[in-house]
Amino acid sequence: MSEELLNEESMNQESVGEEKKGFFSRLKAGLTKTRDNIVHGIDSVFGGFSSIDEDFYEELEEILVMGDIGVHATEAILDKLREQVKENHIKEPADCKQFLIQNIKEQMQVGDTAYDFEKEQSVVLVIGVNGVGKTTTVGKLAGKLKGQGRRVLLAAADTFRAAAGEQLHEWANRAGVDVIGGNEGSDPASVIYDAVSAAKARNVDVLLCDTAGRLHNKKNLMEELKKINRIIDKEFPGVHRENLVVLDATTGQNALQQAKEFGEVADLTGIILTKMDGTAKGGIAVAIQSELQIPVKYIGVGETIDDLQKFDADYFVDALFSVTSSDEAPEEGAGI
Repeated sequence: MSEELLNEESMNQESVGEEKKGFFSRLKAGLTKTRDNIVHGIDSVFGGFSSIDEDFYEELEEILVMGDIGVHATEAILDKLREQVKENHIKEPADCKQFLIQNIKEQMQVGDTAYDFEKEQSVVLVIGVNGVGKTTTVGKLAGKLKGQGRRVLLAAADTFRAAAGEQLHEWANRAGVDVIGGNEGSDPASVIYDAVSAAKARNVDVLLCDTAGRLHNKKNLMEELKKINRIIDKEFPGVHRENLVVLDATTGQNALQQAKEFGEVADLTGIILTKMDGTAKGGIAVAIQSELQIPVKYIGVGETIDDLQKFDADYFVDALFSVTSSDEAPEEGAGI
């Protein structure tokens, strides 16, 4: 390899490293309110108890549930902690804190196949209620995939929200990708049909579809998604399919309810949590994954493309508990 190519590769690695450090720093800062809500309470329990008894576990349970970790996840985390305390003959509360942190991480593991759609020819439906950052997320994903060398096409199938198409076109211009759209109020399924035809003709790697999210009329939404799915099945058989739901982390338990309702109308394969910066309800990331058994695949902490990153449980919990200093990044390959 020439010296010029080596220098270029080195610069690219440095750029990725800087991006990781920057995101980790923003994530830590964004989780400050969640940290105040959960971690400070956990620390007070570990500092306030001299022995591990039922009161100790009850205090931990209350803090985790009140911190939006969720009842199901909290029970699993504490059940395992009880076993570990017993197996390891732990007497001092401080000696089991690391087990607690590890148990939280295990509730959030994404899995090895979560991002297969990035490597295969895929159709990705992005769904979610208006106001959660759905269209912006589609634009950011397009930019990230294009940056990985993938051929990306966008479908503006949210034809009901005023200016949704214009907003998507703006993001498409930033990402340098094309958009297939329709007139406001037109049939979203016809937009998907045109987009699928274009994706096949252009040999596109990933077709990202921005869809309308009207949970107040679930029957119409269900019929619309069924129609869209029929078209993709018929016109693009065998293509890798993803249904990603975008949720606003600041809404806490409401986000969990939205995910459940969308799960009734679509086979969800992943979750994108936006607005993680500045919320005290970041614990909802644990609850959603544990309750629904659907992985959180991306999290967002700001407005730029770099503020949306692949989710990594170790990375997230370390940022939450401030395990790694703000000027350090996780090891290479840690999710982002």
